[in-house]
Amino acid sequence: MSMTEELLNSYLEDTCDAESTLLKRVNRETYLRETMPHMLSGHYQGRVLAMLSKLVAPQRILEIGTFTGYATLCLAEGLTGDGELHTIDINEEQQERVQGYFDASEFQQQIQYHIGDAAEVIPTIPGIFDLVFIDADKKRNLYYYELLLERVRPGGLLLIDNVLWKGKVLQDNPDNQTKQVLALNETLAQDSRVEKLMLPIRDGLFVLRKK
Repeated sequence: MSMTEELLNSYLEDTCDAESTLLKRVNRETYLRETMPHMLSGHYQGRVLAMLSKLVAPQRILEIGTFTGYATLCLAEGLTGDGELHTIDINEEQQERVQGYFDASEFQQQIQYHIGDAAEVIPTIPGIFDLVFIDADKKRNLYYYELLLERVRPGGLLLIDNVLWKGKVLQDNPDNQTKQVLALNETLAQDSRVEKLMLPIRDGLFVLRKK
């Protein structure tokens, strides 16, 4: 991140709502304990996710890729009183700590934390979703999208993270991973089933509204 980007990020964080005490804890402990802490959504993107969730007021949320639970807690802020959030991650080594964060939150009874391969777990969770956040294995993003689009209500949102891929989508000779991201972006841009908008937040967030 350049000096200008750092200054801009600090300004954006200074002008949005502050992190809760719990989110600050998750942020701090992620950077202390994880080898790839940059995977955390972070303060500003977290506020974006919370705002989008609050605008939708979802009764049911599905998140693919929990990591340390920061985005999960932000998305949960928009849940209706009787709402539920299902979050899936394959890394069971983090399970105890992340569950501890959820248990310490006001959404303890609303968050259902699943450990396993998302492709296998998703079919076990019945029902329609109001909001879906995909932030996991980039190779399967299009698979998750196609699998879940029919399970999102009309007017519901699908959010896909890392669609700018550290700016590599603009390179002349993209590597294989970047080609996969480019293929996803092109497919989504042409999909008439959704309204779409890419936000240049951190590593890029695709916001798709089902028609």
